[in-house]
Amino acid sequence: MDVKYSKSKALLDRAKRSLAGGVSSEFRKYGHPHALFYTHANGVRLYDADGNEYLDFTLSQGPMIVGHSHPHVLEKVLTYSAKGQLFAGQHMLEIELAEKLQKYIPSAELMRFCLDGTTAIQTAFRLARAKTGKQKFVRFEGQYHGWLDNVSWGISGSEEQLGPRNHPTPVPWTRGMSDHSCKEFIILPWNDLDLLQQVIQEHHREIAAIITEPIMCNSSCILPKEGFLKGVRQLCDQYDITLIFDEVITGFRTSLGGAQSYYNIIPDLSIFAKAMASGYPISAIVGKREWMKMLESGEVIHAGTMNSACPLVAAALATIEVLEDPGTHDRIFSLGCKLMDGLKEAAKITGENLLVQGLGPMLHTGFANTEKVEDFRGMKHYDKVKSSLFISRLHDKGIRVIGRGLWYISAVHTEADIDLAIEKSLEVLKELNKK
Repeated sequence: MDVKYSKSKALLDRAKRSLAGGVSSEFRKYGHPHALFYTHANGVRLYDADGNEYLDFTLSQGPMIVGHSHPHVLEKVLTYSAKGQLFAGQHMLEIELAEKLQKYIPSAELMRFCLDGTTAIQTAFRLARAKTGKQKFVRFEGQYHGWLDNVSWGISGSEEQLGPRNHPTPVPWTRGMSDHSCKEFIILPWNDLDLLQQVIQEHHREIAAIITEPIMCNSSCILPKEGFLKGVRQLCDQYDITLIFDEVITGFRTSLGGAQSYYNIIPDLSIFAKAMASGYPISAIVGKREWMKMLESGEVIHAGTMNSACPLVAAALATIEVLEDPGTHDRIFSLGCKLMDGLKEAAKITGENLLVQGLGPMLHTGFANTEKVEDFRGMKHYDKVKSSLFISRLHDKGIRVIGRGLWYISAVHTEADIDLAIEKSLEVLKELNKK
């Protein structure tokens, strides 16, 4: 047993006696060298049960955009929670948060709050079906829209399993999924506007919505090709199809108005979560009044006992208030670009085939003999073993990155943090180069 992680290992063994697999989410199984237990965090520093310290680029899979335990967030949550936790009714900060989002998000004429991205996305599908009178939606390979059955196809699988590019085979993510759920959608490779246009022309009479991440963050941090998002918007306008942006990751990270503001492409409905509330469980479905008015009338039902609980709304409002500080997003972009440039230079120095791509606030690293990856199928060219070794070696040196190679930049990372991450990455690349 590695003594560096011995206390976490003992806690994991104990946890397995009561928690299935010792964890509360499948992806927490895959820490290095196993699921780890953490004791506290502050800013961009995270500490585990063995006393190991990490410079954190996972940001808890994205939510901690203003860092861990931000004093403004904690104070606002504590103060407002003292007034009550849940009323089964409305409260003042809920209005203030809605007005704040309305101010920044271009498509946010009206909104509803949920607990997570998964439920908000299902609400969007319900609205799209009701609005258009059609049933199916188009989604793209490798894009994660929650873990429910109808969006859990085509986010795994080999190239052979995925089938022909122009007519992909939906690959189930897990056992136990409803066979019927794969009939709710048409799945396609992302970033291929010509193929999308062909499919829409053929099937538009049955398609209620197209859902997409505006940046394919969950898989290799792939940016949209020039004109792709604009083309999708035009197809939706032409064929009476609802355009849904999944901004669970891009929301508040690319700008306060999300990727729709950054790219100036306005969807009909969109979903915001993760970076919205510093780890507190809240999401928002926002959209144009023409769609959202069906929630107003009650024609479409949306509900949830825990929706917009006082602490959650307070956390969201406080997080956005921190992000409103002038220059915050420019600084996040600048630090992210510095990290990308530094990682590319480290790869050049060592002659390693490290591929670095992304926007800056989020970026991806993996090993591949290609200049760029443009869709989920392109990810099959990555050397998974080498990529995993790179991440695990960084972890041992105190740099924590999401296992699939995704890095997040927060509002409280510093130039020194970026320099340290580049330095340790160079060390690891040199070690790998000796193998």
